[in-house]
Amino acid sequence: MQVILNQDVKGQGKKGQLIKVSDGYARNYLLPRGLAKEATNDNLNILKGKKESLEYKIKTETDEAKAIVEKMKNIEVVIKAKAGENGKLFGSVTSKEVSEELTKQHHIKIDKKKFILPDGIKTLGVTEVEVKVYTGIVGKVKVNVQEK
Repeated sequence: MQVILNQDVKGQGKKGQLIKVSDGYARNYLLPRGLAKEATNDNLNILKGKKESLEYKIKTETDEAKAIVEKMKNIEVVIKAKAGENGKLFGSVTSKEVSEELTKQHHIKIDKKKFILPDGIKTLGVTEVEVKVYTGIVGKVKVNVQEK
């Protein structure tokens, strides 16, 4: 019997997968517990529609991410901070500050968690910061830290 899984089932498959199992296993275990539903034509069409919808969503989000990366190539974010001798900052410029300034100055909203900035920026000058815009798509933005 073919069934469509509603949840991940250990040893069988992941949610949304079409699998073939024995009739008894399906009737006595998977169907009563709501772990799967029968693979009727209606259910298969619904599954196909969901897959197409997901593919379309991923494609549009990927295109948007690529457009953001193209915009960020030509952008420089200017941040003012207090500095001591030799251009060392008091504290550091964090990904949160970079995210907020990017939104204020260029109207590009990116979550602070997407910036790859482990220790922050601790010196004056221009620094290139990597940004994980989407899965597999990484862009760079120039951050210019100037003295107040």
